Amino acid sequence: MHRISILASCGAALVLGATNTQAAMWSASSPATSSCSSTNLFASWSYGSYTFNNNVWSPCSNVAAGAQTIWANTNGDWGVTSDQPNTSGIKSYPHIGYSVNKTISSLSRLTAAVSATTPAGGAWESTFDIWTDDKAHEIMVWLNYTGTSAGCGNVKPISYNWTSDGCAIPHHSNVSLSGGTWNVYVGTNGRNMVYSFLRTDKTNNTTIDVLAIMKYLKSLNYFHDVMIGDLQYGFEITSSSGGLNFASKDFVVAAE
Repeated sequence: MHRISILASCGAALVLGATNTQAAMWSASSPATSSCSSTNLFASWSYGSYTFNNNVWSPCSNVAAGAQTIWANTNGDWGVTSDQPNTSGIKSYPHIGYSVNKTISSLSRLTAAVSATTPAGGAWESTFDIWTDDKAHEIMVWLNYTGTSAGCGNVKPISYNWTSDGCAIPHHSNVSLSGGTWNVYVGTNGRNMVYSFLRTDKTNNTTIDVLAIMKYLKSLNYFHDVMIGDLQYGFEITSSSGGLNFASKDFVVAAE
């Protein structure tokens, strides 16, 4: 995947409103734009220990984005309607986040439950984005996506190695972790290391053992006893022409 996550604020103002057929506690809409200063690109809202972010970051990387509306009631009920053009490059990562702020060794448990609704079309990933050591390392956990677990298709993970056909090559294949089997890709986006776990059996409903994934990477000496910062989950959208709906139910993080 040729991606760079940008999580900076661009001075967005919040807009309350309704999505689909019912009003949400919070929602924010950003327009189709090429400007990084457009309204609500990075609109955010807090609910208890969780935060939400519209996170339409591509205009800040000189890639035009389509209109997008994020909505939320609770951490267990939120979603987004996104109309991203059918062009290359990731446009947005609307997500929910939870700040862990603990080292691997200080945790006895770190899990996250997900139940999502995703569209049949477009180009996207339903994915965790886990940041460590002041964003020196980024761990992505792809649960469902429109590409293939072999690193091909219309969305691809970051990787150091590629086939002549343009498919990413995994560093580790068929790894059994957290109740699933994963192909693991390793590379850099030019600013931080990226480790992408692509579940070979795609799913919208699961509980991820995040601590097991972190311990696995540590056992391979990719990093030390790092500080786990933000644990995010959302939908990384490359294209969703015409407006596609994504939603998440029952999302909860357990850290102890």
